[in-house]
Amino acid sequence: MTERKDNKLWGGRFERAPDARFEAFQRSFAFDRRLLPYEIAVDRAWAKALEPIGIFTAAEVQQTLATLDNISARVESDPAWVDSFGADTEDLHHFVEKALVEELGPLGWKLHTGRSRNELVATDFRLFVIDSATQMKSSLLALANVLLEQAKTKLGVPMAGMTHMQHAQPILLSHFLLAHAEAFARDIARLQNAAASADACPLGSGALAGNSFGINRAAIARDLGFSRITANSLDAVSDRDFALDFLFALSGIATHLSRLAEDFILFASQEFSYVILPDEYSTGSSLMPQKKNPDCWELIRGKTGRITGALVALLTTLKGLPTSYQRDLQEDKEALFSAHDQVVAMLAVAAGAIMTTAYRDDRLRAAAENPALLATEAADYLVRKGVPFRQAHDFVGKILKEAERQKKNWTELPLEELRKISRAFDDDFARGLTVEAALASKKIAGGTSIDSVRVAVSELEKRIAQEMARQ
Repeated sequence: MTERKDNKLWGGRFERAPDARFEAFQRSFAFDRRLLPYEIAVDRAWAKALEPIGIFTAAEVQQTLATLDNISARVESDPAWVDSFGADTEDLHHFVEKALVEELGPLGWKLHTGRSRNELVATDFRLFVIDSATQMKSSLLALANVLLEQAKTKLGVPMAGMTHMQHAQPILLSHFLLAHAEAFARDIARLQNAAASADACPLGSGALAGNSFGINRAAIARDLGFSRITANSLDAVSDRDFALDFLFALSGIATHLSRLAEDFILFASQEFSYVILPDEYSTGSSLMPQKKNPDCWELIRGKTGRITGALVALLTTLKGLPTSYQRDLQEDKEALFSAHDQVVAMLAVAAGAIMTTAYRDDRLRAAAENPALLATEAADYLVRKGVPFRQAHDFVGKILKEAERQKKNWTELPLEELRKISRAFDDDFARGLTVEAALASKKIAGGTSIDSVRVAVSELEKRIAQEMARQ
């Protein structure tokens, strides 16, 4: 018979040690060690909370806190020790208790009084999400600021706005850049929602039923920086909505990054030639010497599937679980950690690539000056002359068709021919058929006129400054 090891957190009723393959299979320390700083912070708060209820003496609290400080310092400074000491530990909770007992003896075992790993990991994980959301907000603000600076620099440069990947109407390049910045601003709000969702302390919930020793949950929550405690012990140990909220926020960020990537991949193609790829964020071909490939953008676009997959994976795991803690929840962390790391890298690379990208103003302007993009301006002209819009739309369509038949740009058709289609056309019509006039006509909040975009730049600048001040 294989003897049971005595350093388990749970082994009193077992006679035989776990199967070696199962032992390796069920360990989580390889990835949940990332939560060690939070575990130690939680242990400190719990140690202090045990004194008022008579579990710890004041001296024992101080001994425990000092030892936790030593463990924290060693975790920070000596990764090799963490690797070796944690080699046979199940999880981060086991790791810290083992380190406490090594230094304090039986006193180290007292810290776990009245608590469960179920509530511990939920608390650690919530603290990680709160910190990560705050840190990622900084990265998003940095990217939004890069887009803002580009928009300020390129104010006045027109481009062809597109719908359905077809040239539609002239817009400003700055308007395009600010559109992406607005998407990332919404991501900041989603991150804040995820942090708010995580901001409830589960400690005191026990394994599922609550705490038997009258622990002061509100004091523990304040000590750890939570604004409130969880309302139901059974729900608290199994709730992973905050992780879903965080993964949803990450998925939104990745999706917006992927859209940004797709735009710049297209813009860098020879067919568009709107941008010149920076050497620092491009690669070449092992065969074709002339190539400069937009690999940074392609990788960002490709990694987005991984982020979305992490959200779907956790949703799928949670979908089949009954109420209360289940070991399946061990699967919540690896995918979230990976998604977090990938999005942090994606944001940094995107900001660097945008900052170093050069724009081909001549190509952008040439595309914007395609006469087809002014067709809507012609319909609007007729509306101002009293023609109902649907009829105006039909008249301009007939003009375009006639120009195609004559193999001309429609703006080259003489006024007499236009008047055959609608008598509302007059001598002042040609004056409005310029990119500048089309842009200027969109002088409305949120529009693409230079004046409107200047206002949008100023407003975004203020919002970024306000968010940075809140950090």
